[in-house]
Amino acid sequence: MKQLRTILVPVGGLSKRVADARDLLGLLETETDAGMAEELAQEAEALEEAVAALEIRVLLQGPDDTRDAILTIHPGAGGTESQDWAEMLMRMYTRWAERRGYDVTILDLLPGEEAGIKSVSLEIRGEYAYGYLKAEKGVHRLVRISPFDSQARRHTSFASVFVYPDIDDTIEIDLRDEDIKMDVYRASGAGGQHVNKTSSAVRLTHEPTGLVVACQQERSQVKNRATAMKMLRAALYQKKLEEQEAARAVIEATKTDNSWGNQIRSYVFQPYTMVNDHRTELKVGDVRRVMDGDLDEFIEAYLKQHGSMSV
Repeated sequence: MKQLRTILVPVGGLSKRVADARDLLGLLETETDAGMAEELAQEAEALEEAVAALEIRVLLQGPDDTRDAILTIHPGAGGTESQDWAEMLMRMYTRWAERRGYDVTILDLLPGEEAGIKSVSLEIRGEYAYGYLKAEKGVHRLVRISPFDSQARRHTSFASVFVYPDIDDTIEIDLRDEDIKMDVYRASGAGGQHVNKTSSAVRLTHEPTGLVVACQQERSQVKNRATAMKMLRAALYQKKLEEQEAARAVIEATKTDNSWGNQIRSYVFQPYTMVNDHRTELKVGDVRRVMDGDLDEFIEAYLKQHGSMSV
């Protein structure tokens, strides 16, 4: 009911505003009033923006679109350069989430030796977080003059982004204790006296599928295990969805292959600045603005093209 109301209530409100605007237009046709004309022009512009926002919301009708999201980033080959790119992407998505008022929690972070990160898992909590972020799943390509190259040569780096819905306990996932291998280790990075002194970090391996998740956010090993179990349940749920999609692969030839060399978007810093989404052909020249989290234009273009069929 809540999901239906998010569509029906705005539609009702917009319908009333359109009717009022038409009444105002009727008055202007009978008498000239500069103030009334300005009011109508402002309302028409506001209605256009509201309808565009509602159009995006209507597209978010997938079974998991309303859920929170878990987003993971892994650098490709290239060592420090790719690891730095992965950290730049982490900042970009964090800034995007903050712009929307979403909460971001780092569930697991493995820093690089010199700079950047080797991997990160973010929990992003907010209405329709997964519905929006599913548009970001794939390989992201960076072209720039590397700050780590003493000869100032141009480098190309890759990082993969994966997004899956943060499912709740009402969804049945077959998780048996005997199928789960748990390893504990010392947490790394900033975080207080417990870091590197107690084995509070937890890594869970689901042996039947080979799925691995890790969490070192909390000081307590018990809390980290609970969070890791939540991540594992979500990963298994996503795997189940992907298996269902694979069964329909023959008739769904447009399904994106998330593999190296199949980048969904390129971010070019030199010799010119451009962010190019290869799926929608949307191009934005202000790469700095995009890296500061202004991703809505790309997400909306993807949703308009793929709608609720994308997973």
